[in-house]
Amino acid sequence: MAEYVALDPNAEVLGITINATLSSMGDPIEILKKYDLYPIVNDVWYNQQKWLNAFKELAQTNFLNLVAIGMKIPDLAAWPPNVVTVHDALASIGMAYPMNHRNGEIGSYIYTPTGENSGVMVCANPYPSDFDYGLIYRTVQKFRDASSTKLVVKRDESKPSRIDGGESCTFLVEW
Repeated sequence: MAEYVALDPNAEVLGITINATLSSMGDPIEILKKYDLYPIVNDVWYNQQKWLNAFKELAQTNFLNLVAIGMKIPDLAAWPPNVVTVHDALASIGMAYPMNHRNGEIGSYIYTPTGENSGVMVCANPYPSDFDYGLIYRTVQKFRDASSTKLVVKRDESKPSRIDGGESCTFLVEW
């Protein structure tokens, strides 16, 4: 699956998710208008492909660091009170994604713990891999034990990648 290409033409994304992403993008009004996405209202649903088109153009036009944009999301998201560990937090990304996307095939985030302080995240969605990297990295950073000094998130190069036209990106995570 290619980055920036919705899996289903009917897929939608909730406005609050778009606004959280836009919070690190400056003033994107003209690009949002170009894709018939302005104004963005938090509780309104928007066509995912239009959003991905705008997101791609915003990232290219403003030379934005997609990792940094992904890292903003965990700080803006509301986390359930039962999310207290890194494992909980990474698993909750997969639960939150379908709460903010709907209609048809939207993709997924699937997290599997592999050890006390490690796991694997498979991102099978149309968002850029660098964005997912930032989302995962900041989630681990936010929920790991304060005394922990290790934090590694890397793409598993033995697996297919969306960067190269694969269906998903797999990230190895250690903390």
